[in-house]
Amino acid sequence: MHDTSLSLLARLQESPDSNSWQRLVELYAPLLHSWLRRYDVQPSDADDLVQEVLLTVSTELPSFDHSGRPGAFRSWLRITLVNRLRNFWRARGRRPQARGGSYMELRLAELEDPAGAMSQMWNHQHDRHVARRLLAQVEPHFSPSTWRAFCRVALEGAPADAVAKELAISLNAVFIAKSRVLNRLRLEAAGLVESASDFSTGR
Repeated sequence: MHDTSLSLLARLQESPDSNSWQRLVELYAPLLHSWLRRYDVQPSDADDLVQEVLLTVSTELPSFDHSGRPGAFRSWLRITLVNRLRNFWRARGRRPQARGGSYMELRLAELEDPAGAMSQMWNHQHDRHVARRLLAQVEPHFSPSTWRAFCRVALEGAPADAVAKELAISLNAVFIAKSRVLNRLRLEAAGLVESASDFSTGR
């Protein structure tokens, strides 16, 4: 994939292509599966629900208005998940796996409430998960030495001068490597991850 001046979210809204959609699926399917397990969804139903959530995203994303609000997409995805889960349990008439309709509705309400503990957990796990997946997705676009320099300085917090000696490159090359990778990650993550701090521990 060629470098682009648009974030993944912007590409999907303005000029969606199969590669961009596949990247979104790779980012979010594992996260959605993990949250469905929290809500007592059996593995046989989880794949269908994940597909429903992602289909909703693909259908409604062109009209989604981020407006620069921190966490807007993350919140929208959470509410989409809540709605699909609510429909799922209602359609099953409070099966035993739901442990009682009122109990499940309470758990869904906790996730729906933006100030609730479950929502805060979703926010934290979402950003950490997406950051990790984006790291894996962008790595092939950099040389091994550039990626190693970035990881040692930005992710592991190693001193830049020590990394320069370790990799037998100039100090300036270390700073350039860190800057190039972080810029790419921040571009890709724009609108998806609220804080760029998930990509960097070093300064």
